[in-house]
Amino acid sequence: MLRNALVGLWSVATMVGAPALAAENVKIAHIDPLSGPFALVGESVSRMLQAAIDDVNARGGVLGGAKLTLVDFDSKGSAQDSVLLLKQIIDQRIRFVSIFSGSHVAHALIDSINKHNARNPDQSVLLLNIGAQDPLLTDDKCSFWHFRWEAHTDMRVNALTDVIARQKQVTKVYLINQDYAFGQAVSRASRALLAAKRPDIRIVGDDLHQLGKVKDFGTYVAKIRASGAEAVLTGNWGPDLSLLIKASREAGLDVMFYTMNSNQPGIPTAIGKAGADHIRQVFTWHPNIADNKLEKFSNDYRKRFGEDLWMHLPKLQVDMLAKALETAKSTDPVKVARALHGMRYEGETGEAWMRPDDHQLIVAQYVATLTRAGGPVKVDAEGTGVGWKTDVRIEGKDNAMPTTCRMKLPE
Repeated sequence: MLRNALVGLWSVATMVGAPALAAENVKIAHIDPLSGPFALVGESVSRMLQAAIDDVNARGGVLGGAKLTLVDFDSKGSAQDSVLLLKQIIDQRIRFVSIFSGSHVAHALIDSINKHNARNPDQSVLLLNIGAQDPLLTDDKCSFWHFRWEAHTDMRVNALTDVIARQKQVTKVYLINQDYAFGQAVSRASRALLAAKRPDIRIVGDDLHQLGKVKDFGTYVAKIRASGAEAVLTGNWGPDLSLLIKASREAGLDVMFYTMNSNQPGIPTAIGKAGADHIRQVFTWHPNIADNKLEKFSNDYRKRFGEDLWMHLPKLQVDMLAKALETAKSTDPVKVARALHGMRYEGETGEAWMRPDDHQLIVAQYVATLTRAGGPVKVDAEGTGVGWKTDVRIEGKDNAMPTTCRMKLPE
């Protein structure tokens, strides 16, 4: 009887102690617009992050069996709302925050995180940025607590303007962008880089329009046509790009669009076959790259969610975070940040280097043209019969740009 009692006590003690012995799950907050005009993009990014997290967990998780878990928060595309969400995230003891859009949100979050971490060093938070591209975020506004996976605007515009400069028939370029930090940066970089590479090219239009407010781009398309432009360079994304392309198709505008976000959900469908050989895009990956190591992951994603995997950065971000957790042997954000600081990671497109100077990822870029499926275009976009064909691969070291960052490291 005494023996049974002792066994019972041992069993209870084991059960009580079990949670302390088990690895604690690591939560990642995802802040993006999940309602409003840009919800299609935010929801898709959530699914890509979830697929990447599930892949890490299927391989055994991190830190001896801890699982990564995703918690979504709706920014509504608002910097103010995102800062309020950050407080909720901190209160829930979530220390890793992933965002895709946009630069105005990233600026507000970095400012808030810098202040929070200075006041609460034992509750530090990291911002893991997949898509906010304003160069200032890793230049003058850089922060030890912020890491960016997407190439910044100047890097992406540099790749596109290299291609434009080689098109000798192009002498007139039209710029159209959203009127906020990112769009303004695209305009500035386009002007400066085209002037340096092809002084004979004229900028025949430079429009900035409200973010997510224009419902009909017909007036802008008429201006592009009247300007005589042979090429349009735009950083527009979400409905602001799909509506611009739709209006261009309807008007029969025969120009080449140089874009940074034509791979986002819904946009290939808006473009359709009529856009074949009229759209170029800069990315870090697309499904028709040579030696596509993401083919199985991409195919599995399409079967699971019924949509294309349109970028690989959510997976690269999650994989590098998992490696940082393992390297740090801790979930302490300071230790994890130190592990990410300068990390070199062998990703699916080659080496990805988180440059320690500014926490800007240096990785290969591709410029590709949307063209009819067949030959090297094995995978079409959104079932449209057109897909991406690589024009050029640019190695990370060849597209890296200097930084003005003067990063302060924690003691």
